[in-house]
Amino acid sequence: MEQKIVKRIASLRKLLSEKKLSAFIIPSTDPHLSEYVASHWKSREWISGFSGSAGTVVVTSDKAGLWTDSRYFIQATQQLENTDIDLFKEGLPNTPSITEWLFKELQEGESIGIDGKMFSVIEVEEMKTLFAKKNIKVDTSFDPLEQIWKDRPAMPQDAAFIYETKYAGISCLEKIALIRQETEKEGIESLLVSALDEIAWALNLRGNDVKCNPVVVSYLLITQKEIFYFIAPKKLTAEVKEYLLSQKVLIKNYDEINQVLSHLKISNLLINPAKTNYDIFSSINPSCKIVRGNSPIALLKAIKNKQEIVGTHNVMVRDGVALVKFLIWLEKAVPLGKETELSIDKKLHEFRAAQDLYMGESFDTIAGYKEHGAIVHYSATPESSSTLKPKGFLLLDSGAQYLDGTTDITRTIALGQLTEEERIDYTLVLKGHIAIATCKFPYGTRGTQIDILARTALWQRGLNYLHGTGHGVGHFLSVHEGPQGIRMNDVPALLLPGMLTSNEPGVYKSGRHGIRIENLILVRKEEETEFGEFYRFETVTLCPICTEGIIKSLLSDSEINWFNGYHQVVFDRLSPYLDAKEVAWLREKTVAI
Repeated sequence: MEQKIVKRIASLRKLLSEKKLSAFIIPSTDPHLSEYVASHWKSREWISGFSGSAGTVVVTSDKAGLWTDSRYFIQATQQLENTDIDLFKEGLPNTPSITEWLFKELQEGESIGIDGKMFSVIEVEEMKTLFAKKNIKVDTSFDPLEQIWKDRPAMPQDAAFIYETKYAGISCLEKIALIRQETEKEGIESLLVSALDEIAWALNLRGNDVKCNPVVVSYLLITQKEIFYFIAPKKLTAEVKEYLLSQKVLIKNYDEINQVLSHLKISNLLINPAKTNYDIFSSINPSCKIVRGNSPIALLKAIKNKQEIVGTHNVMVRDGVALVKFLIWLEKAVPLGKETELSIDKKLHEFRAAQDLYMGESFDTIAGYKEHGAIVHYSATPESSSTLKPKGFLLLDSGAQYLDGTTDITRTIALGQLTEEERIDYTLVLKGHIAIATCKFPYGTRGTQIDILARTALWQRGLNYLHGTGHGVGHFLSVHEGPQGIRMNDVPALLLPGMLTSNEPGVYKSGRHGIRIENLILVRKEEETEFGEFYRFETVTLCPICTEGIIKSLLSDSEINWFNGYHQVVFDRLSPYLDAKEVAWLREKTVAI
């Protein structure tokens, strides 16, 4: 594989030389600036061999680098070996940004190439401003992958399908009315939507274009009078066409978006410059005033409606039942010495697939045994897959897509004897998890303001984790969604009732172990006092948390009470759907500590 990567980079350099470009930047995204992309747009993975979901490759005439975040430091180090691509660890004090590095590497008058369809308006404008200081030009019109990636997968052509209102809660027409209501408040005549999950939510459509993400590759333009939907014709069945027409949606070819925008005759157009690619932005009719701001769909989608909340609770029961059945199987299987990180992934899939309304995984399962658990987004391969033994921790992060909701859960499971260090770390992570789960906060609170609760116990011992504590979760949509989040860096979105967010502190020690405990939590209104509204989180995930790693003396009485109360809820909600032996196992695993 390493030699293939070296040859691919050599082919790219030859093409850059012909185009008189001194560097080329390849991100991980697609024209919709998605986190997860269809195979057709996995250019960064193809050119580098690095398969993580986040990262950017930069190639110059004599150097190449990959920038990625802390989730992938270990994985990237392994996958870049012998490729001559240097790893730049984002977030560390001494790591230069891509623009800083290129600013030093290039000379005045040279040119950088990027595909303008793969970068946001903000990214390109910032890039151009910085490099202009050194008279370095940024060419946004070139996609060398079209020429050098000979066996590039085709664009996805799977058919879209209708997402029924009984699951969505409200109809497409109602959603469009809400969107128009929000834009009209701000004097906005039209809205361009590029984000695939926002489009799927607004139109009540789903698809299979991106693995684990039920979205449809398309664009959406909403004016106060019309709705234009840009999609490849092959993706529309007769049923979907009829449905879209009934929702007063005008169908356009996916490739027509630039042309339509160039002839747009409206007073103003709202775009999110962080989620709109530069190529499309550049095609907008100059006579149209561009308004920059957040799409109102993001917040409307994040605040789950009544039916979505009902669906979420229902799906947690079915997912919890599947997980309990799996954990019972795992407990019996590990001592036999035949199970691996890959085999247990397949078994977990079997239990989930047996549940009603199951549609697939919500992301690739992370099953990391012992030192592999320290690789935050570890992905087992036939070569790396460890055999599980009755000792140490197994970190299992998984989730599923059901028609009535999306799940995401992590359990760190003691397979046998643990070290004192493992038990201390596990208990500290649990303390952080409970601190978020029991948090009470007033209206106006952002996730950034409560993130410290998850880290305090770790910080006091000189420990930390570099990923976020929580991310929004879609409803039969992307497992990662905004605008809310719980993390150290600034997240401006407020935490509001109806938002579904993960709660997943962790700690990772390279070569030893990784620990993470994750549930999904729903913001609920708790009370209103003279100081305003106060909210709490309702933990909606239903699955026992392993007790074998807990050092009880490190927990306060209130933490123990929450833990026991959560386990009682898990038992009460799941036991009616289990047989007698399974109920007995669950009772044992949820007994008060």
